[in-house]
Amino acid sequence: MTTQQMSDAELAGQPAAYWTGVAYEALIAFTRARQLEKGYTQPQFWLLRNLSVNDISPDGRGMTLPELREAMSLYIRPEDDLAEASAVLVERGWLRRDDEDRLWLTEEGERARVDLARSAPAIRAALHEGIDDADYVTTVKVLGQLIRNAGGTMP
Repeated sequence: MTTQQMSDAELAGQPAAYWTGVAYEALIAFTRARQLEKGYTQPQFWLLRNLSVNDISPDGRGMTLPELREAMSLYIRPEDDLAEASAVLVERGWLRRDDEDRLWLTEEGERARVDLARSAPAIRAALHEGIDDADYVTTVKVLGQLIRNAGGTMP
């Protein structure tokens, strides 16, 4: 039976953890597929963002792979290989590696980060198709309450 065939009462009894997991996997797969179509991976984009003073990095300083892995610990996936992702970006000239094995964002890498970020609104629009902002806000608020009820904290 699909969710479209279930009554509201049946849907209300569904386990939130199951559905949030299904949603997470589908959203990540969709996002990563769109990024791959543009020639980059999500971990590559995260590396650029985490090394950019114009984005996540507070100071634009270089970071080692373990430091980057720690910085991304809330969203990196087990299958994400930052060594491989960074090697591709070094080869493209978007990152450089110093003598202390720190990765630094290059000017070309910053331009690439800005260019890659331009695809985010289209990905969001495709995912939000048919969902009005009020429903989305309600969903996020409900998820927030579920997180708090489970003893977690909202980011």
